[in-house]
Parts: sequence; structure tokens; C-alpha cells
Amino acid sequence: MSDPMNVLAPEHRLLRIGGTWRGAANGATFTVEDPANGKVIAEVADAGVADGLDALDAASKAMADWAATPPRKRSELLAATHRALIERSEEVARLITLEMGKPLAEARSEVAYGAEFFRWFAEEAVRVEGRYSTAPGGGYRILTVPKPVGPCVFVTPWNFPLAMGARKIAPALAAGCTTITKPAALTPLTMLFLARIMEEAGVPPGVVNVVTTKRAGEVVSALLSDGRTRKLSFTGSTEVGRGLLRQAADNVLRTSMELGGNAALIVCADADLDVAVDGAMVAKMRNIGESCIAANRIYVEEPVREEFTARFAERMAALSVGHGLDDGVDVGALIDETSVAKVDELVADAVDRGARILVGGRRPDGPGHFYPPTVLADVPEDARMLAEEIFGPVAPIVSFTSDDEVMAKANDTEHGLAGYVFTRDLQRALRFAEGLETGMLGVNRGLISDPSAPFGGVKQSGTGKEGSHEGLLEYLDLTYVAIDLP
Repeated sequence: MSDPMNVLAPEHRLLRIGGTWRGAANGATFTVEDPANGKVIAEVADAGVADGLDALDAASKAMADWAATPPRKRSELLAATHRALIERSEEVARLITLEMGKPLAEARSEVAYGAEFFRWFAEEAVRVEGRYSTAPGGGYRILTVPKPVGPCVFVTPWNFPLAMGARKIAPALAAGCTTITKPAALTPLTMLFLARIMEEAGVPPGVVNVVTTKRAGEVVSALLSDGRTRKLSFTGSTEVGRGLLRQAADNVLRTSMELGGNAALIVCADADLDVAVDGAMVAKMRNIGESCIAANRIYVEEPVREEFTARFAERMAALSVGHGLDDGVDVGALIDETSVAKVDELVADAVDRGARILVGGRRPDGPGHFYPPTVLADVPEDARMLAEEIFGPVAPIVSFTSDDEVMAKANDTEHGLAGYVFTRDLQRALRFAEGLETGMLGVNRGLISDPSAPFGGVKQSGTGKEGSHEGLLEYLDLTYVAIDLP
């Protein structure tokens, strides 16, 4: 197994601020571990408040020139980043697997997905448009002028260390904004590698800054308290998101928040079960289940419950578990001990309340943060895993007997990020689309993420959209000009 760390030289394990690579002001560092075995794979700079504010200085100084850069030039730099990611896909994928734990095939898919944001927003960069019209009552004209919001602070999660950063950085740069990204301390290496790729692609100094830290609270708080910051975009838990929204309110910052999920996957009796089982496997097991849009609750209509459950359990049992860089591995390590302990606790709670384990359900011995693919049947309504985000390879199955019943159960959550419905009845699918309280819905499909589609939730799953043309608008302010013209 070759060492993926050879793609990230020691000088690129530092902070990226204003076009230079530098250590933390106080010399502090922290270690990054391979979740599959606990081995230290790198030591990176541990930024403090002063470093964060230096990054904001750099972003603020670069802002005017970057905003004035012709859209075509910004487009070309984003396109160059896309090409570089595709050309170096294997290097990036192996680095993702090493620090995050997902199987290499999953990591390759993430690189393709993340790179596509740069291609999509390279195309969108030249389509930032205002409008000119006659006022309805006559006498003057209405002109709208879109402008970049200003320096942006991004806080990204560990589960998609490339794609979640790309989904924020690409539209911000397309709109003419400069950026400061604080990646998750568990997976900072991929974002540092992306910063290096963008530097080599020709993105000017100060436009893309990366600040790695284990002191996220104090560093991000200082950035949000500074009047030069004009936007915050965060992907992570609802609990942390609420706190960041409170801080952002003091300076009335523009915010995009992609928060927690509790997705219901509904299998109707008229569904094509081949399609439903395939879709459920993707919706549940993509990224080892460590995804905000993962199927957290699987509701199956009673007439097909037994057959679906048996087929789904058989597929889950066939998955292989191991180090993500090893050949033939389907399920890698979870990110850390806390994650494994939570998954194990949720399974034990469900079993104590009467659920039956059909597959998995027992944490393996040995090193690494592993948990086997697990299927539980007869999961009672009061089981914690139906109310809490599992974030792991565990699938609880619950039966239902009517659309109204399952709609009420699916909506009985503070979250509203994603959902999935499998049915061959178009009218039924449309009723679910209108009745389910989610920002996104997959119909006969378990994979819904796409850079060209608006990603985001409702209720306490967040605000704003990422990806698509709507994602570009999140980084633009609009000036209205009234021009006297009788």
C-alpha cells in the first residue's frame, strides 16, 4: 500500500494565508490520524485567533482586485482547478481515504463530485446578470446591479473533506468573493491540498486562505465578530449551526447553513423492489452512512416489508469491512471513537426496546473505528435512532400501512433536509413531493446530490442553497438603481 502522504509536502501542511504557507504564530501544531488504525499520518499547524485575523486581512486586501477581475478570467481559473483535480484524482482520493476512512472507490467519487463544482461555477461565473426595466408607472428606469458580498468564512465538515469545501469556494470565487476556509480538524489535509492545487492553477494570493485549527470556537468567533467578514457558510450539526447563527446575527452576516438531517426513505407496496433495494443501499451506505442526507429511517409498506427487508439485509451482509485503501473493501472506518460509540449506543437502545438485529449489530474487536453494516427490524417508535442522526452504517426498518401514516411519521422531526420515495405511481410520488417537509426528495433514486441542483434543507436543517444557479446567488448582493427618465 503506497503512502498517499507523499503528495503533501511538509511545507503544505501549514496555514495558507495571503499567498504564503506559514506556521501558526505561536508555533502550535496538532496531529491527524488514520481512523482505520489510529496511526498519526501528519502534523499540521494549529492556528490561533491572530492567525485567523491575518487570513481575514489577506482576504480583505485581495477583495477589490478579485471582484474587479473579469468574469472570464475567474471562470478560467475555476476551470483550471477542475482539470487539475481530475488529473490528480488518484492522489486526492488516496489522501481523502487516509484521513477520513472511506473506501477508495468512494473517495474517487468524491473527487469527481467536488471537481464538478469548479466546472459548474466556471460556467456560471460569466452569467452573473442584473436587469434593466421600465418602472410600471413610467417616469424612470429600474437597474439592478449584482455585486460580490465580500470576504467569506467557510466552516467545513470532515465527512466530505474535498466536496464540501469545493461547494462553497467555487461559487464564492465565481461571484468575485475572497475566502477563508476552516476545515474540520479531523480531516484538514485534503483542503490544504486543494489550496495548493488552486495556487498552482493561478488563483491570486489572498483569494483562497485556509486556516487549520483545533481551536475552532475562538478562531471562528473572532472572524465573525470582525466587521470585514460579510458571509458565513457552515456545514455541520444543527446544534453548532444554531450557535453560529447567533454569532452571525451580531453583524447581520449573510449565512448559508447546511445542517443535520433525519431522512426518511419510504418504500411503497407498488415500488419496483429491485430499484428500491438498490436505491436504499446508496441512500444508506454512501460514505459509510456518514452523510447528512443518508437514509436514517426506512419505512416499508406492510405488503412488501418482509421481502424488501430480506433482500436489503442480504445486500448489507455481503459488504466487506476494512481499511479503505485495501482492495475489495466496501465499508471503511468511521471517523473516530466518539462516532463508533454513538452508533453502538443507538443500536443497543433499539434492541433494548424490542428491535431485532438481522445483520451486524456488534462492534468488532481490534484497532480502528469500525462498525459493521447493520439492519434492524421491528424498530419501535420510541427508539432513539428514529429521532437522532445515526451517521453510520445502521439501517432501522419500520412498517407502515397508509400514506397519511408514513407522511406524518416522516415529518415528525425538527429536520427537513432530504427524503426518498420509491413508487411506480406518479400521482402518489407527487403527493409525497408536496407533503414531505424536506428541501430535497429522491423519487426512485438514492443518489440526489448534483452540483447543478440546489442542495439545502428546510426547518432546522438549514438556510440557503448550495450548488446550481441558486448557489451563486448566495454570494451576491443586489444594488437597485432608480434612473430618472421621463
